[in-house]
Amino acid sequence: MMIGRRPTGGSGDSAIPAYRVNVAFTPPRDPSLMTDVIDVLLAHRSVRRFKDDPIPEEDLLRAVRAGQQAATSSNIQGYCAIRVTDPATRAALVPLTGGQAKVAESPLFLAICGDTRRHRLLAARDGGDYQPNLEGFMLAMIDATLFAQNMVIAFESMGYGTCYIGGLREDLPAVHEVLQTPEGVWPFFGLCVGRPAQEPRIRPRLETDAVIFDDHYPADEEILASIDGYDRVMHDWYRDNGIDTPDWSARIRRHFQEKHRTRNAAWYLGAGASFD
Repeated sequence: MMIGRRPTGGSGDSAIPAYRVNVAFTPPRDPSLMTDVIDVLLAHRSVRRFKDDPIPEEDLLRAVRAGQQAATSSNIQGYCAIRVTDPATRAALVPLTGGQAKVAESPLFLAICGDTRRHRLLAARDGGDYQPNLEGFMLAMIDATLFAQNMVIAFESMGYGTCYIGGLREDLPAVHEVLQTPEGVWPFFGLCVGRPAQEPRIRPRLETDAVIFDDHYPADEEILASIDGYDRVMHDWYRDNGIDTPDWSARIRRHFQEKHRTRNAAWYLGAGASFD
């Protein structure tokens, strides 16, 4: 069964919503056949070109179930994913994400959202109050991010490539109109998935001693020294990959010289969030 089709019951049965299908994971009998999780994580790279191969429904549901097993504060499960299957809707999202054609071309595109709608509905049904605040917004954002990252790991373990789409926040009012998100459901980012049609090189990261510290945050001089070493690595990586950037420091300085997506706070507030 392929993406875009829902599992159905027997003759005369109504369609079974995909979210109600529990696909259990059965590990292979031979442990040597299991993909090493750490190897999958260390091999991650963003894939921006995909083959046309459709994604079987069972692979999607397996990844979603893996996503749902991510940690969630107090089990609130403040997330959802909107699978965009309609070609016209996909095409409408391309200019809203900064012209990223892969949003329309990838076999699977998901809009990852913070979801407090179900919490609000429960409160309203029972005649109780729902009090939004900054903590609630952060819980939804963290939950949605953990959910998505677990899905990415699951997809990549099955041989798929993935690419996060932060451009989904480029024009949130328009994205809201396209996806018809109700109050309390907040698009955070998109996710493209498919069989890779390219083999991009893994992008180096900072050394581990630049991100894990004992007992206290180090002195600024130590931070800058670790960045200097990383700059030398990234200078070579950018050069070898034809990217016109001298080093990581230059890229970061340019990125934060101006504010980005400055209308988003107001949109989230208007969509039921609170930053109190």
